Amino acid sequence: MEITYFIAFFNLIGTVAFALSGAMTAIKKDMDALGVIILGVVTAVGGGILRDIVLGEKPPQALRDPRYAFCAFVVSVFIFLVLYFHVRGYRRISSALFQQILMAADTLGLAVFTVVGVRAVCGNRSEWNYFLPIFLGTITGVGGGLLRDILAGDRPYIFVKHVYACASIAGAFVCTFLWRRVEERWAMLLGALCVILIRLLAIHFRWNLPKIRDGESLIDN
Repeated sequence: MEITYFIAFFNLIGTVAFALSGAMTAIKKDMDALGVIILGVVTAVGGGILRDIVLGEKPPQALRDPRYAFCAFVVSVFIFLVLYFHVRGYRRISSALFQQILMAADTLGLAVFTVVGVRAVCGNRSEWNYFLPIFLGTITGVGGGLLRDILAGDRPYIFVKHVYACASIAGAFVCTFLWRRVEERWAMLLGALCVILIRLLAIHFRWNLPKIRDGESLIDN
């Protein structure tokens, strides 16, 4: 598989996964059809837009090449129509299963877009330090989910659950470290697998970063 088709395929997987995540979050929040579409598209392309803004790309790639935004639109409409006309089946989906679907889609999208963000730096610049691709890989990976949670009125997922951003940072580091040591596609695949592995372990073992449970009482005292 040529690298161009490999990257396009990778982007497509991430777009579908994040569009599914955004659309289902909107449905869970009782949004109408337009809300489902907007949240699906924003989740799918939001991280890439934030990355391009940091890189000074004007306009962002998602606006110059709307194929992936259109793909997210189609996925969001499809999910909405399926659940709209099969609402009884939707209601039979348990909250646990619903959450598992969201986690799976979110994990896959996070893994793919993290390494795509690393490639945006390493693949297009001859000179780079480790910080830039890791930072932009993380921004690309978590940016769409961050915008989704803000629009949905939730606390951003990256701050409260299952070392979400940490998995992205680790995957971005692996991809960056391997970039000049193995073929490009292997660096991306191994970086993405690192993200998925950490996310699955965090979900299974309920790993979370430490936090203060009762901050208000500490401040009052």
